[in-house]
Amino acid sequence: MARSTRSYDESDVRIRPGKGSRPRTKDRPKHKDAKFGMVVTKDRGRWGVALDEGPQVVAMRAREMGRTPVEVGDRVGVVGDTSGRKDTLARIVKLAERTSVLRRTADDTDPYERIVVANADRMLIVTAVADPPPRSGFVERALIAAFVGNVHPVLCLTKTDLTDPTPFAAEFADLDVTVVEAGVDDSLDQVRDVINGHVTALIGHSGVGKSTLVNRLVPDAKRETGEVSAVGKGRHTSTQSVALPLPEELCADGGWIIDTPGIRSFGLAHVDADTVLGVFEDLAAATEYCPRGCTHVGPPADPECGLDLKIPEGSASARRRDAVRKLLEALRTNVDWEN
Repeated sequence: MARSTRSYDESDVRIRPGKGSRPRTKDRPKHKDAKFGMVVTKDRGRWGVALDEGPQVVAMRAREMGRTPVEVGDRVGVVGDTSGRKDTLARIVKLAERTSVLRRTADDTDPYERIVVANADRMLIVTAVADPPPRSGFVERALIAAFVGNVHPVLCLTKTDLTDPTPFAAEFADLDVTVVEAGVDDSLDQVRDVINGHVTALIGHSGVGKSTLVNRLVPDAKRETGEVSAVGKGRHTSTQSVALPLPEELCADGGWIIDTPGIRSFGLAHVDADTVLGVFEDLAAATEYCPRGCTHVGPPADPECGLDLKIPEGSASARRRDAVRKLLEALRTNVDWEN
């Protein structure tokens, strides 16, 4: 016999919590047992993490991390299965504070900042002196991003067997930028000296020889290489950033090299002139005497610019001022860097 509905009470009704229900406690897990490591790969919601004490694991971003961006070079804490075995998955639950961030935008009008790499202390700006021809504007913009991002820039010239690299290197002499050569006939001792014991990001156009350089520095990397087309443009062979450990037999202090995809554009919408000048102490002190609204380009646009009034002509600061103004000109000029 069916039960009468009149005999129902609240104990007969099961109310299931909705998806938006609050957790029963505000005490969230502390994850004190999290193992830390460096993010070495990133691919569609999966991150490769090289643990400080353990193997390389594949991890996902934990729900409590929300949409916190995790980039190659980040220091993260992971929990879960950290054995590194095939088909296992750990969870990223912590993101350590970054020491440096290398950013760019798609162009100078795009407000969205893209993180190229995190926690790098060196940036190797790789450019060919021929085939494809060097682009000083790209190098200038990369230097600005390095100065602002607290990364030490190094200009690496490849394909030096095709032409003399000295004239192009001289364009950046007044900025005190380290210049190394890495042609096919050159020894890599200069490059090893500047990257030994550091986390170094490689930045450059497609076709300038980044992947070839990585394969010489890390023989087991086996990065795909390509050829420059007949119109002088490189082909994109690296599609994702990847961090590779430097072999100790070649670099005594170890370190990491981060190969990045060829950059088509290097927008700097997040950078202004005062930010660039603030990197150089002598120039920043002189700008305190500038009138309001000064753009620091000098006369005739800014006849009372402190960079001209307070810096003696012929001094090292004056040469640095002129070089930085060239960088600011590159910052104001939105050039299309399509490969």
